Amino acid sequence: MKELSLNVLDVAENSYKAGAKQVCVSLQETGNRLTLTIQDDGCGMTPDILKVVTDPFYTTRTTRKVGLGLPLLRMAAEQTGGGMTVKSVSEKENPASHGTTVTAVFYTDHLDFTPLGDIVSTVTTLIQGHPTVDLLFTHETETQSVRLDTAELREVLGDVSLAEYEVIHWIEDCLKEQYEAINK
Repeated sequence: MKELSLNVLDVAENSYKAGAKQVCVSLQETGNRLTLTIQDDGCGMTPDILKVVTDPFYTTRTTRKVGLGLPLLRMAAEQTGGGMTVKSVSEKENPASHGTTVTAVFYTDHLDFTPLGDIVSTVTTLIQGHPTVDLLFTHETETQSVRLDTAELREVLGDVSLAEYEVIHWIEDCLKEQYEAINK
């Protein structure tokens, strides 16, 4: 993929398909290291599936025979000298505490580092496409941070859907303002 934000979109969509009620997307920048973590409380994966989930020829989809989301993310991380881990507990194993955590580490000073891209559009797309699922987005640098929590927004908005045009537009502006403050 041409930008990491598209990988975020793809992996987070897997969380929604797994029935997650809450998805957390975290970006943490320290020096030349970018750590991306996507965590959910979805149905999780069994140990057998967890062993093959990064194999491009494994997929749960019936419409095609390959699943490239996690393999492409792993490749993007590894080509910078970083790596990726996937931890998961299936709902069958632990009905009270289940879900999946994908963590990818990138070295931003490496020639093959894929740029982050339009993360604001990715976050707004995820919210608009899944307005009833809580999304916590954080992006921390060594000096500043960007944060958006849809659970907090839902408390303020009451019955107003997060998918409403005005709400999505406000979310987009809010994120852009936070990023502008970081880039100053």
